[in-house]
Order: sequence, then structure tokens, then C-alpha cells
Amino acid sequence: MKKIITGAVLALGALSLFGCHTAAFNHEKPLQAMQESYSGVLPCADCSGLETSLFLQQDGTYILQEIYQGSKDGDQAFASYGSWARTADKLVLTGNDGEKRYFHPKDENLEMLDMSGEPVTSQFNYTLKPVQQSLPTTPMALTGMMQYSADAASFKDCATGKVFPMSANKSLEEGYLAARKAPNQLVFLSMDGHFMTEPSMEEGQMQKAIVADKNVKFDATKSCP
Repeated sequence: MKKIITGAVLALGALSLFGCHTAAFNHEKPLQAMQESYSGVLPCADCSGLETSLFLQQDGTYILQEIYQGSKDGDQAFASYGSWARTADKLVLTGNDGEKRYFHPKDENLEMLDMSGEPVTSQFNYTLKPVQQSLPTTPMALTGMMQYSADAASFKDCATGKVFPMSANKSLEEGYLAARKAPNQLVFLSMDGHFMTEPSMEEGQMQKAIVADKNVKFDATKSCP
């Protein structure tokens, strides 16, 4: 699995991504991103702490994993996915449900802002620090258009429009073939899945792929909004 870049490079990346405070960056822009990850335990209203891991991907997407520590049902892990962009002084996460989250770069770290993008006035920790960690395997809700052709499956994500290879299996292939109306047809797929990195067709290169975990449902009558 591809290594997350080191802390020293993260520091340089933070400067390059957020160091320009000009009017040209007042609108959100897709980042030509290097890969970075951050982690920290944030305050939680109904648990002992919210273990938060944020992965900023090279393709301008992010993965956010949150583990509710010490909740009444034990530790509960949730993951979400979307696109990331920047303004003059903020990192903006837009989830696949359209909800936005905001962070402010502070030295090498990211400081979580409130839902309006304003600083949180609190004595508690709202800081995520750069770390090296692998992509989480916690399933998250994903919707998109799947195609199975030449023994290879691909998935075009509805939220971001990105196209990813899929880790194919027999049940996935059978579900697609049963739902399609014509060869190579794009078929709407909803599922709980996760991302992984795997070797690509290009020697020495890695790619991000999707694994379908559960709740896999095909519907040839639907398409992405």
C-alpha cells in the first residue's frame, strides 16, 4: 500500500497549499493535491472523544473517518467521502451529501472550524496533526454508475464525477449482468464500500480502487443527479 508522505514534506505541502493569501483564492478551487493525512482526538458531546482521521487524496477527494470512543454502544466507526478545495485561508470539505466542513491550516496542523467556517472558541482540542497512516477500511455510503467490460469493473462516483476501478468479485459481476439492458451499459449502483490502493497497469504505479462491502444494489432505471 502506498505510503503517506512524510511529515517534512507535509510541512512544505501546507505552505504551498495555503500560503497564498490573495484575492485569486477567494473562491473554492480543486486542488492539484499531494497526498496527506491528519489525525487527532476531537471533543465529542456524547462520547469520551472523537478519533478523527482525514485523508486528502491526490485526485482532489478526501476520506474522513470518525471513531466515537467510549460511547454507550462501544467504539463506533463511521467514514465519509467527498471533494476538497481551498479558499485564501481555509480547507473546505464538501461531502457526498453536500455538507461542508472547514479547517484552517496552522503551522503543520489543521484546526477544525465551526459549521460556518469560523474559529471555535473553546479550551478543548480541535487540532489534527500530520501522520502516516493507511486508508481506512470502514464502509461508507457510495453511489455511482458502474460498468463491467473486458473483465474489468469501473465506477463513476456521483458526488465527484471521478472514475475509479473496482475490485471485482463474482457477486458484483452477476449483479451488474442481471441489471444491465445492453452490453457495456452504465448501471446505477448504491453500496457501502471503501477505498484501497493497489498496483496499477503502469509498472511501479499505484491507483485508488473501490471495494464493495455490503448493501450492493443495482438499478438500471436510475442515474446520477
